[in-house]
Amino acid sequence: MSRLFGTDGVRGVVGEDLTLDLAKAIGRAVTEIAGGGAPRVMVGRDTRSSGPSLEGALTRGIEEAGGQAVSLGVVPTPAVAFLTAQLDGAAGIVVSASHNPPEYNGIKVFDSTGQKLADDLETEVEQKVLAGFPSATTTDRVPPRTEPDASGGAAAVERYVSHLTALALAPLDGMKIVIDCANGAAHRLGPEVLRRLGASVVAINDAPDGSNINVGCGATHPEVLSAAVVGEGADAGVAHDGDADRAIFADAEGGIVDGDHVIAACALAMKEDGTLAKDTVVTTVMANLGFRRAMEDAGITVESTRVGDRFVLEEMQRVGASLGGEQSGHVIFLDHATTGDGLLTAVRFLTLAASRGLTVEELASCVRKLPQVLIGVEVKDRGGLEQATEVWQAVRTAEQEMGDGGRILVRSSGTEPLVRVMVEAELEADAQRHAEAIAQVVRSSMGA
Repeated sequence: MSRLFGTDGVRGVVGEDLTLDLAKAIGRAVTEIAGGGAPRVMVGRDTRSSGPSLEGALTRGIEEAGGQAVSLGVVPTPAVAFLTAQLDGAAGIVVSASHNPPEYNGIKVFDSTGQKLADDLETEVEQKVLAGFPSATTTDRVPPRTEPDASGGAAAVERYVSHLTALALAPLDGMKIVIDCANGAAHRLGPEVLRRLGASVVAINDAPDGSNINVGCGATHPEVLSAAVVGEGADAGVAHDGDADRAIFADAEGGIVDGDHVIAACALAMKEDGTLAKDTVVTTVMANLGFRRAMEDAGITVESTRVGDRFVLEEMQRVGASLGGEQSGHVIFLDHATTGDGLLTAVRFLTLAASRGLTVEELASCVRKLPQVLIGVEVKDRGGLEQATEVWQAVRTAEQEMGDGGRILVRSSGTEPLVRVMVEAELEADAQRHAEAIAQVVRSSMGA
C-alpha cells in the first residue's frame, strides 16, 4: 500500500482505493494513538451514499480498539473539528471527499485540539494500518453509535451553530441571500445560520440523495450560484462544497467573489480594528497578483505556501498570523477556528458588508484581479510531473514570451489524478492561449 494520507486526509474511489477494511483499520489506528482509557472519537460525515457504511466500519475499528465512537451525523467538516475540541474528544474523524465527485469518499482526522493530524501522527497511523488489523468484510454494515445528549447529536450541533452566529459582525436583516449547499453537509445548517442572522434565505441544491453531492453545483460551479442570485434578485449568494469547508460568493450582479477577495476584505478590516496579527496574511501560490498588490498597498505582508489548507495553517502558526486561506474558498480565522470553515466565512464576510453598509460587490472591490485561467488535465501518474521535461520546456517558452506581464504555475493535484495548469496575464486572451498550449503538452506527454 502506498502512502495513505494526501494533502487532505485519505481519499479515493469507494470500493477501490477506499474500502471498509481500510476505514476500519484507520478507526482502530486513530483510537490506539489517541490512547488513554476509552477515548471518545467524534465522527461526522457528508451526504454520500457510501458514508454510512464507511462510518460503520470506522466505528467498529474505534470500538475494537477500546474507544467510544460519538456520531454527529451529517455535519460540515469544520463542525467536527470544533466539537472535538469543545467536547473533549480524543480525536475527530470525518467521512468526506470534500469537493470531489460522488464516487469518491475520504477520511479526515483531527487531533484533540481540532487540528488536522501532524505529519508524524499521520505516519504513525499509516504504520499501524500497514501492520495489519482484523478487517471488516465488504458486506459489513455496522450502525454508527449516536449519542442524543450533550455529548453528541443535535445538542452538540446546536453548540456549533451558536458559535457561528455569535461571531457575526452585524445582523443580516433585510438581505436576501442565495445559498448553494452542493447537496452536501451544509444543506441544513448553512441556511439555518443565515436565517438566524436575519437574512431571507433561498436555498438551492439542498436535497441530497447520496449521489448528487457536488454534481453541477456548489463552490466548484460558482456560475450556478451567480445565475440563481440574479434570477432571484438577491443581494448576494454563497456556495459551499460537499463538506462545507469552502465558501465562494456572488454579488447582486452575478459577479464571482472568491477567496482572494474575501481574505483581502477581511484582512483590511482586521488591520483597521487591530486584530490582524503581525499585519500578515497567509495564502498559497495560487493567490492572484491583484490580491498581492492590494495587500502591499495596505502595508500587509503576504506569506505564501503550497496549495492545501493544512499548509496554510502550518505557516500561519509558524509566523503568528490570524488570517489565511486559499483562492478556492478555504479561509481560516485562527482566532475562532482551527481549520477552514465555509459557514464561518459566510458569517464573517456577509456581516462585514452589512456592518459597513456596503454591498458584496463594493466590499470585494478592494482587489482588482488579473485574468487567471486554470485547466486540469487528467494524467496517468501525477507524481511524474517533476520529470516531465516537455512540460517544463513549454512553461519556459511561455514565460519568456510573457515576461513580467504574467505568471505561470503548473502543479500536481494533491487529491486527484490531475495536473493543474494556471496562467495569469494582463489580458485574458493571453492567459487562455498560454494555458491551453501548456495543457496540451501535459496531455500529450502525461495524459491518461
